[in-house]
Amino acid sequence: MLEHLFELRKKRKWSLQETADQLGMAKSTYAGYESGYREPSLQSLSQIADLFETTVDFIIGRTFEEQELIEITNLVKNPDHRLLIDGKPLSKDEMIDFIAFVRVKRNLNKKEENEC
Repeated sequence: MLEHLFELRKKRKWSLQETADQLGMAKSTYAGYESGYREPSLQSLSQIADLFETTVDFIIGRTFEEQELIEITNLVKNPDHRLLIDGKPLSKDEMIDFIAFVRVKRNLNKKEENEC
């Protein structure tokens, strides 16, 4: 199931121990994921994808090309990549507004979840 873990780790030249330490888990637990002996929880799978800066779909083999995740706030500082809406690139001000909108929406959703 976790077809790409080994290649992601080796690409970064991390040992099993280094990887496990960064994830806050035992080396044997992480090694079990790579070997297929163990399956991670959804939370662990998400944590692993974040560590390797890729998607859960790539890790579990649903997609076969590693997708680069880009922190949107980096787009404001260094526009090597551009966001398009309706085929037109967002300006720096529009990206800042977009980031602010998403942050407010996330906070509202979090408040709603806490009220339930």
